[in-house]
Amino acid sequence: MRTLETREDIQFLVDKFYKQATADEAIGHFFTEVVQLDMEKHMPVMYDFWETTLLGNMVYKGNPMLKHFDLNKKSAIQPTHFAQWLSLWVSTVKQYFEGEKAEEAIKRASQIAGLMEFKIGQVNG
Repeated sequence: MRTLETREDIQFLVDKFYKQATADEAIGHFFTEVVQLDMEKHMPVMYDFWETTLLGNMVYKGNPMLKHFDLNKKSAIQPTHFAQWLSLWVSTVKQYFEGEKAEEAIKRASQIAGLMEFKIGQVNG
């Protein structure tokens, strides 16, 4: 096990997570069909987001909530989707990393999922 300390660690984690998420039966379609993400463009944005979130290097510019509101308009994001996203994230973190930043990655992802689920739930009614 290793600790989560560098951008390279973030890239490794995010790559491993997205490999699972895009293939997942419950949420994969959001990445591959609903949005058809250009992963070459998307992944550096995700690296920046998590580097900013976990390492404090202010490299992310954007508003993830707006992106997810747009996604929700195309295909409703349900509480089960957030739960699956979080479950995959947690299992990926725990499979490869340990220590304070790994726990922070899990905590922050849980907070993000909860906030997005709440706000999107208000829209979906």
